[in-house]
Amino acid sequence: MTIKNFDIVGFDLDGTLIDTSGDLAAAVNHAIGTIGRAHFPVSAIKPFVGKGARVMLERALAASGGGDAALLERLLPILLDYYEQNLAIHSRPYPGLITAMDALAAAGVKLAICTNKAERFTIPLMHQIGLSDRFASIIGGDTVGVAKPDPAPIHEMIARAGGGRAIFVGDTINDIAGARNAGIPSIAVSFGFLDGPVEDLNADAVIGHFDELSPLLERWPG
Repeated sequence: MTIKNFDIVGFDLDGTLIDTSGDLAAAVNHAIGTIGRAHFPVSAIKPFVGKGARVMLERALAASGGGDAALLERLLPILLDYYEQNLAIHSRPYPGLITAMDALAAAGVKLAICTNKAERFTIPLMHQIGLSDRFASIIGGDTVGVAKPDPAPIHEMIARAGGGRAIFVGDTINDIAGARNAGIPSIAVSFGFLDGPVEDLNADAVIGHFDELSPLLERWPG
């Protein structure tokens, strides 16, 4: 396989590389359980994910009976502390990811991560899942002081991976807009933590399985 148009493939983390919904749901449920709220099934929490822990908790509180800013501020540290201690209980790579990464590496393409998840969670999660060594750079939401859709973290991801032509793969508007703002093309995954139709993200391409990634990049117009 030959991929001649890209030196780096960057990825979002949650909802793109890794299905973290089970562990995120457990953290949300733990937090709202401390105030007597009923637990959500994982499937109900997936639409809450994608714009950070604060928004996720805010959405969960709204859906479970409401809550003011003070309650949000009280519960957020409880959620984050629980999540930090339980990062990779249920989280798994999406189907086809490992094979796709192997194919890209064999083609001489570097892999990188740019996520809005804070480094305190991102780095340990990747270590615990056993994939850290596969990536030339890993940028968290607090690595450079701003997060996607600001282009700065994507630029930093590319720089730390050695520079070159890059494309970015993600599942939310922050990912696709971040890539656009950084001046690079994007691919949306239809299996991620979508809060609307994947077409609404206006990515340059869409994949429904990681089996599609390498062939898509191989035929990408130069």
